[in-house]
Amino acid sequence: MIDREGHQVSNLICFSLADTREHLSAGRTTDYNGKLFLSTGKVLYSERSRAMLTIEEDQVGGHSLLYAPCSPEMFRITYGITEETPNCLDNFTKSLEPHGIEPWRIPTPFNIFLNAELSTDGAIAVRPARSRAGEFIDLRVEMDLLVAVTACSALTCNDGCPTAIDVEVEPARGD
Repeated sequence: MIDREGHQVSNLICFSLADTREHLSAGRTTDYNGKLFLSTGKVLYSERSRAMLTIEEDQVGGHSLLYAPCSPEMFRITYGITEETPNCLDNFTKSLEPHGIEPWRIPTPFNIFLNAELSTDGAIAVRPARSRAGEFIDLRVEMDLLVAVTACSALTCNDGCPTAIDVEVEPARGD
């Protein structure tokens, strides 16, 4: 995944292709890695404790599974925005509908390039993404997956201006 213009957060969710009831787990991934912020060498796990993705190379660091996908409710509650706004939950829902995945089954995503700061009292502050134009994270697939990716529309994490991301898929090496 490449941040084309810089300062853009992306959300990624995935499901086992063999059984879409198995999905990315924020809790198990955080627990098994012993870290809130993930980078090179860390593994993303399913709720069945199986490896789904491994971070092979990471030019930014600090990715997490702290935030749910932005949604109409998040824009209303957090920002006071009541008009229709593009959002990650709707993007995921539309792209996964043909696969029978309903909105309530959308798990907490892997928040790529998200810059979240924790204070000593436990408060979380979202800052603009630290990624610069062209920086990337390289993920290795550990099982056959159904993957959905979206460029987040929330303004606070994207330096006030959401932009596009690029996703490149390469064939498995050495198979």
